[in-house]
Amino acid sequence: MISLKMTSFVAAAAVTLGTLSMPSMAAERVYKLKMAESWTTNFPIFGDAPRNMVRMAEEMSKGRLKITIDSANKHKAPLGVFDMVRAGQYDIGHSASYYWKGKVPNTMYFTTMPFGMTAPEQYGWFYYGDGMKLMEKVYKPFGLLSFPGGNTGVQMGGWFRKEINSLDDLKGLKMRIPGFAGEVLAKLGAKPTNIPPGELYTALERNTIDALEWVGPSLDLRMGFHKIAPYYYTGWHEPATELQFLVNERTWKKLPDDLREILRVSMKLAAYDMYIQSYHESGVNWAKMKSEYPDIQVKTFPTPVLSAMKKANEELLAEAAAKDPLTKEIIDSQQAYMKVARVWTNISDRAYLESLDKIAE
Repeated sequence: MISLKMTSFVAAAAVTLGTLSMPSMAAERVYKLKMAESWTTNFPIFGDAPRNMVRMAEEMSKGRLKITIDSANKHKAPLGVFDMVRAGQYDIGHSASYYWKGKVPNTMYFTTMPFGMTAPEQYGWFYYGDGMKLMEKVYKPFGLLSFPGGNTGVQMGGWFRKEINSLDDLKGLKMRIPGFAGEVLAKLGAKPTNIPPGELYTALERNTIDALEWVGPSLDLRMGFHKIAPYYYTGWHEPATELQFLVNERTWKKLPDDLREILRVSMKLAAYDMYIQSYHESGVNWAKMKSEYPDIQVKTFPTPVLSAMKKANEELLAEAAAKDPLTKEIIDSQQAYMKVARVWTNISDRAYLESLDKIAE
C-alpha cells in the first residue's frame, strides 16, 4: 500500500509535473508498457516496489502511462529479465544488477559490494557522485537504462546447516550467494551458485546447497529457512543491496518528456520507499524471531574468516580493475566516495550509537 506521505508526495509531484504537459493531456495518447519482474506474484517488499511505481506513474500521468507487470511465475525466466528487456519483449524490468555478471561483469558493482558502502552512502554515490553516470556507461551499449529500484539495507550473512568456525569450514561449501561475494567465497574454496528466489527453500531442503543467503529478517522468516539451517550469520557481503528498474532505451525515447519525468520520479520514490519498508519489516521480524524461534542461533563469522574474506575481496578487486578500464573507473569511484562518506558515517551514526551504549552501561 502507498502511505499517506507517499500519496501527498504523488499529489504534489503531479501538480509540478503538470507544467510539463499540454492542457489537452487527458485527450493525449495512452502509453501501455509491460514490465517483467524477477519475483513471483505478490512477493513481499521486492514485489511491492514495482507495484508502487506503477500506481504512482499512472496517477501522476492521469492515466496516460499504464504499466502491466508479469511476475516470474508467468514469464518463467526470473534470471532472464536483462535479455527480455533488451530484446524489447518487455519495456521495463525489475530485478538486481548483479544477476547479470555472467553476461556483463561490470553490472554487479551497482547492486552492492562486500565490505562496501551502506545504503545512505551508496544512494549518495548514485545521485550525487558518479554512480548514475557510470551505470549509464555500462548499460547503454546494450540499449538499456538502469535506475535504482529499492534497497534492503544491510543483509544477513546467510543460513548455514553447520557452524562456521574456520576457513576449512568454507571449503567445498555449496552456497547460494550471487554477485561479487560469490567470487570471494569461491576464492576461499566454497562453491557458490545463484538460484531464483522461488527455488531456494527446495534447494536447501533437498541438500542441493549447504547454505544460502537471501535478505534478512524482513523476508527470511517467511521463507522458512530456519527449519533446515539453524545458524544465522550477520552480514559482510551485501551492506546496501539495491534492486534495479531496467528500461528499454527505445521505449524510453518514445515517451514524451513529461512521461519520462513521471517515470523517473515514480521509480526513485518507489525505490526509497522499499528501503524504508525493508528497515521496518526487519525490525518487526527480528523481534518476532527472537521471541518465537529461540532455537535460531545468531552468529558472527570468526575474525580470521572475516579477515580472509576481506583480503580475498581486495585481491579480486585489484585483479578486476587491472583487466578493464571501466571496471577500474567504477571501483575507484566507489572506494573514493566511501572513503569520504564513511568519515561522516562514523562521526554521526557510529558515534551516536556508541554514546548510547556508554550510557546504557
